[in-house]
Amino acid sequence: MTHTLEVSGGTLHYDVREGATSTAPMLLMIGSPMDASGFTGLAARFHDRTVVTYDPRGVGRSTRTGGGESTPEQHADDLHRLMGALGRGPVDIFASSGGAVNGLALVARHPEQVRTLVAHEPPAAQVLPDREQALAAVADIRRTYDRHGFGPAMAKFIAVTSLRGEIPADFADRPVQSPAELGLPSEDDGSRDDVMFAQNLMTCTHYEHDFEALRAASTRVVIGVGAESEGEMAYRAGVAVAEHLGTEPVTFPSHHAGFLDGAFGMKGDPDAFAATLRQILAT
Repeated sequence: MTHTLEVSGGTLHYDVREGATSTAPMLLMIGSPMDASGFTGLAARFHDRTVVTYDPRGVGRSTRTGGGESTPEQHADDLHRLMGALGRGPVDIFASSGGAVNGLALVARHPEQVRTLVAHEPPAAQVLPDREQALAAVADIRRTYDRHGFGPAMAKFIAVTSLRGEIPADFADRPVQSPAELGLPSEDDGSRDDVMFAQNLMTCTHYEHDFEALRAASTRVVIGVGAESEGEMAYRAGVAVAEHLGTEPVTFPSHHAGFLDGAFGMKGDPDAFAATLRQILAT
């Protein structure tokens, strides 16, 4: 069943897949900028639980008013209101990438709404040992988008996110693959409305987490990293976040998007990924 929810500055669309007979907490699957469609395969592997997915503000079916970037605080407030509308808490949350950043921001503010948060590879650049280089590289991606459009910016984004090890200080001056080599558009169509680059990239990666609140929260917070993404920025950020929480990260099968079953051209290991998630939530 698909529903809508009015929030400050937008309208959210969310889907509720009722579980067969389970009395377990609702399982909310969130990404950013990934919308609900990205979790179709993973949700199908939890047919025994009620699963909720949604499109973040300004993404997919959800709308937003006004310009500027969306922030983790806004996304966290949207999630807070969404769970209030569901009225069946506390919930479990699986959060991927930017959704993991938003999930951590939610738990810092409303821990009573979440039983367990599994935050998989949050791109929390602020806690990396090479913080300054990482933040500068992200800022360079955004400048590239503003100046040259989607293709060149995505080429740099891929170069940064796939790099293993610390990001060099001169990254902005290093050559990367051309958009054409990556199957991306080379021509600038003049649009500057890409959800990731225009609305979420800077605020997500630059967000400073409230680790004191997270450590004090009643929510069980589990940080996940991908077995095949060791050394990449989001993996290293996940390890650093876990260290700040005083915990050890859990290794999931596959890569950053290991729960995908071939959708969006990315093939993970969704069966093994779901089994690991199920084991965590059952603990």
